[in-house]
Amino acid sequence: MKMWKRNLIVCWFGMFVTGIGMSQIAPVLPLYIQHLGVQDTASITQLSGIAFGITFIISAIFSPIWGHAADKFGRKPMLLRASLGMSIVIGCMGFAQNVYVLIGLRLLQGAITGYGTACTTLIATQTDKEHAGFALGTLSTSNIAGSLLGPVIGGYIGEKFGLQNVFFITGSLMMVAFITTALFVKESFTREDKKTLSMREVWNTVPEKSLTITMFVTFFILTVALYTVEPIVTVYVNQLSNNTSHVALIAGMAFSASGLANIIAAPNLGKLSDKIGAQKVMLGALVAAGIIFIPQAFVKNPWQLVGLRFLLGLTMAGLIPSVNILIKKITPDSLTGRVFGFNMSAGYLGVFGGSVLGGQVAAWFGIRYVLFITSALLLINAVWVYFKVYKKLSLN
Repeated sequence: MKMWKRNLIVCWFGMFVTGIGMSQIAPVLPLYIQHLGVQDTASITQLSGIAFGITFIISAIFSPIWGHAADKFGRKPMLLRASLGMSIVIGCMGFAQNVYVLIGLRLLQGAITGYGTACTTLIATQTDKEHAGFALGTLSTSNIAGSLLGPVIGGYIGEKFGLQNVFFITGSLMMVAFITTALFVKESFTREDKKTLSMREVWNTVPEKSLTITMFVTFFILTVALYTVEPIVTVYVNQLSNNTSHVALIAGMAFSASGLANIIAAPNLGKLSDKIGAQKVMLGALVAAGIIFIPQAFVKNPWQLVGLRFLLGLTMAGLIPSVNILIKKITPDSLTGRVFGFNMSAGYLGVFGGSVLGGQVAAWFGIRYVLFITSALLLINAVWVYFKVYKKLSLN
């Protein structure tokens, strides 16, 4: 088996396990904060927001640093660092004595993350151009699949075995990712630049600056669009439901529908990118995603929402892999880690910004306006991509 194929399998498994581990913590955070002695509902909500968001803000700062380290020392050492570090830190959360220790550990978690970035960089630099779309599209399904299962697993473990065990089991899953990476990932790494470049020097050596900025902004908008709806899906399902006893189950299906569609479509859209160009797939997917958000504001029952969320997942499958493919295409191998690190920073900021934006717009104007604003963001981005990416690359 070719090296890139074997590494793709191992990295897929590692990111899948990481996705399960990271996402199963989110639904139990408020309950765990209550378990740690905070009883006031407003305080629980406030501290949960801080504990959730601080990881992504810190990750945005450290992602380019670890990207630089990946270019300097190799991608496999970054995989090992991130998986072992997260295993230890998340496991320690189960021993937290108060909420401030928990928040401190969540901050530390943000500083040492980077497994997904290192995986993406490794696969992007090892895979030949003919198979890059397929490889990166397939890799993108791993974290989504893990994130689908994570909340269900976390909720079940928390209910049956206690909240602390969620953190212990998550830490154990990360240790499994560390061991499989250590044993099976192979990397033939040759450092091309012996001199440590500053951020400005790195930027000066990026050949396609305008295109690279467009990719960063597009990735930011995509993650904002994905996460504006995350905090409000359950509330929206509750509004649409006559029977309130199954709200959690139907909301789970609404979350899962888009993820399932993403898993189905991403490898095929990746192959299509290899044939016709990632810029064409990206533009089409942006327009389709922007349009699909609009009817979600007018659904009459939860099942219509589930169906539209499935269609949305099909379009989203053509977006993030396309960004990664285009970044790989326009970035020299010696800078790939740094540039992917900057891109992940944009993504982490998008997660934080999207969650805050969705919650605030829903609180002030109503849930339907969240869907309208998200649609507008994607369609405006599509116009920008058409002029800045599609026309430029199609001419080439």
